[in-house]
Amino acid sequence: MTRQQLVQQIKEKQSFLCVGLDTDLKKIPQHLLKEEDAIFSFNKSIIDATAPYCVAYKPNLAFYEAFGVKGLISFEKTINYLKQHYPTHFIIADAKRGDIGNTSAMYARTFFEEYDVDSLTVAPYMGEDSVTPFLGYEGKWGILLALTSNKGSHDFQLSPLSSSSGAAEGALFEKVLRVSQQWGSEENMMYVVGATQGRMFEDVRKIVPNHFLLVPGVGAQGGSLQEVCRYGMTRDCGLLVNSSRGIIYASQGEDFADVAAQKARELQQQMAEELMRFEV
Repeated sequence: MTRQQLVQQIKEKQSFLCVGLDTDLKKIPQHLLKEEDAIFSFNKSIIDATAPYCVAYKPNLAFYEAFGVKGLISFEKTINYLKQHYPTHFIIADAKRGDIGNTSAMYARTFFEEYDVDSLTVAPYMGEDSVTPFLGYEGKWGILLALTSNKGSHDFQLSPLSSSSGAAEGALFEKVLRVSQQWGSEENMMYVVGATQGRMFEDVRKIVPNHFLLVPGVGAQGGSLQEVCRYGMTRDCGLLVNSSRGIIYASQGEDFADVAAQKARELQQQMAEELMRFEV
């Protein structure tokens, strides 16, 4: 999916919601465990219920790989279902890959050729040759981890850097943002910035004013949608805000899909207000 197509979907739906498919068999409604493929059955119901209110889905690979081959089959069925029934939705494989060049090339081949998803989250720690293999596919995106929403993000990402002369160079995440712009563009590279980082979106936007940001942490992790928009929204939105637990596990009963739809609709309505406020 191109940037233009993604922006068009955001404007048409008045939404920049991404629904995270972090499907945990210990948390899904128990009646689904009778199904032959409980993970896919859950995902299918969630997708059908929330598709009108979101523009993207983000299955987290850890929740599928934990079940070996069976889990990967569920993942593939989920991707195929989305592509067949909801082809305009942006698909993010949340796998956080990133390794030496030839290994990254194989990861890119797996997700962009075999699974044919739109984007993949990438850990940039190993540098340019670990990232660029994900940026060579037309219409595909690498989403680099920059400033994440977890508590441990402060351990390294906010570490201050200085040059050999002792001059301050900002925090590590800022260097990731600056240097990585030499590898890709606003058309094929996004960044993960956690909603819990608040006003630090201002610092992010000083370096990457127009790149799309994938923003986890709204809802269950306590991030504020309004704060994210105030400091992170651009003239064509520039945001994909993810919610996982707050939507997909809002109910443990047989009404789980209806309640998920309700939660997604509530977020979409808030997003529509923000888009109107920023005249996107």
